[in-house]
Amino acid sequence: MRLKTFSESIRETLIQLMKKNKKVILMGLGINDPKGIFGTTTDLSKIFGTNRVIEPPTSESALTGICIGAAIRGLRPILSHQRVEFSLLSIEQIINQAAKWNFMSGGKQKVPLVIRLIIGKGWGQGPQHSQSLEALFAHIPGLKVVAPSNAYDAKGLLVSSVNDDGPVIFFEHRWLHNIKGKVPNKLFPIKIGKAKIIQKGNDLTIVSFSDALIQLMRINKILKKNNINPEIIDLRTIRPIDKDTILKSVKKTKNLLVLDNGWRSFGVSSEIISIISENMSLSLKSNPIRLGIKEMPIPSTRILAKDFYIDLRKILSSVEKLTKKKISIKLIEKYLPIQNINETDIPYKDFKGPF
Repeated sequence: MRLKTFSESIRETLIQLMKKNKKVILMGLGINDPKGIFGTTTDLSKIFGTNRVIEPPTSESALTGICIGAAIRGLRPILSHQRVEFSLLSIEQIINQAAKWNFMSGGKQKVPLVIRLIIGKGWGQGPQHSQSLEALFAHIPGLKVVAPSNAYDAKGLLVSSVNDDGPVIFFEHRWLHNIKGKVPNKLFPIKIGKAKIIQKGNDLTIVSFSDALIQLMRINKILKKNNINPEIIDLRTIRPIDKDTILKSVKKTKNLLVLDNGWRSFGVSSEIISIISENMSLSLKSNPIRLGIKEMPIPSTRILAKDFYIDLRKILSSVEKLTKKKISIKLIEKYLPIQNINETDIPYKDFKGPF
């Protein structure tokens, strides 16, 4: 067990998987760039050669088709896109081919393909390079969708994704790549479809994933000092979603707050609240609350981005509303100073840019 960044964990896992199984190959634009997709693929072509670490011409649809064909023929490709939006150029291949091939072949042909999609916010990336499109892919039967929030889960979920016999969409938030955590040196799996309770509590259930979960943990100290004890669930997998863990928790707390990286409408938070309303809506203390980004394209300018994403004070006010417990203004001022306009644009002072 060693302390590693999220990106170091991904890179180490890729190396270990490729050494263990020669059928694992990597493809993607910028995969051999000196910065190596946030450091996750740096120098891998020097280790494994350009026959297994492949930098293709710019044609996302053709590249995806090649990876699907390679998967059907027995390889285990890992396709990386530096922006989730680049995958939209190959959406037909993903939805109509990768997701449906096993079904159309009567279960005879597998498509063991992992597609890494980088999402994020800030740094002036704007409407076309900052979207969180987890719900778009999670809507499609035949696809599995995972979204780790830390270095440990990044390794375990990547192992399970590569070993899966179907297509897995692997979401990485670029603000997480330099966050450190303890990670085992050896390969280990984390079951796809299983959420994790990272904090037990009785006052309310808070469900989140990826960067939204990290933002929640910034204010957890304020909640604890106000004797508010939330049960916090990290989804880890968006499809298939872990209904049992969510339902069991909400049946205990009878309150639900969902924090989403993306838009609220028709999104991950909508699905979670639908699960609750279909199973136990009459037994809740209060109506569930969901928080997400504003219902508009993502702005590029800092002054607009400042009010676009989930505001930490809005999370606190939502907790107050659900629990009927007042949160000390003095504690908020102490632990959560007025947000600097740069905080919604860069995650930390030494952030070097989106690539």
